[in-house]
Amino acid sequence: MTQDITHLLTSDALLSQLRWRYAVKKFDATRKIAPDTWAALEESLVLAPSSFGLQPWRFYVVHDAGLRQQLVAASWNQTQVVDASHMVVFALKKGLGSTDVERFIRRTAEVRRVPIESLAGYQKVIDRFVGQPKERFDVDAWSARQVYLALGSFLTACAVLGIDTCPLEGIDPAKYDRILGIEAEGYHTLAGCAAGYRAADDKYASLPKVRYAQADVVVPR
Repeated sequence: MTQDITHLLTSDALLSQLRWRYAVKKFDATRKIAPDTWAALEESLVLAPSSFGLQPWRFYVVHDAGLRQQLVAASWNQTQVVDASHMVVFALKKGLGSTDVERFIRRTAEVRRVPIESLAGYQKVIDRFVGQPKERFDVDAWSARQVYLALGSFLTACAVLGIDTCPLEGIDPAKYDRILGIEAEGYHTLAGCAAGYRAADDKYASLPKVRYAQADVVVPR
């Protein structure tokens, strides 16, 4: 079953927003994202795709001004961290294992209202996958790829709603973990993402977007 959303967003409108977005270098610190818009963006994080649907992540939304100021020093002094309306830290669940799989299966049974026993086969499949020998399978690297799916989904959702973003990998993940207490919770920072509204004098907003020609990257076979 497909859902026709052309009455909500045309193809041209989608491409217009994707062309409009860029990695904002300077945010307008006086402008804040409306609560209803932010609520939708938070839910977009919850709805992000992941392999098996396992969701090996957390998204830390940093509201505390003091914490955000500390994060600036751990972000090569990039002021987007404090100037943007919102700051999200994307983190992976370290050492994903059978306990996490069991949690997911319980949640699946709850949401779909099916006996947990009916999911036993599916649980075994996932257990075998995440429980592979470490010399053959790096579960943290796999989880990191899932987190980046969520980051990409979030960037697109923001663009569609006219919200500016700047994904931040130029950070010290270990310092982020310590500042936010993430490590003690079993998570590890991968990236940050500032969200808000571009400053009127951000010179990067008017620069042409540099991309390879479509024929060079989209190749039919």
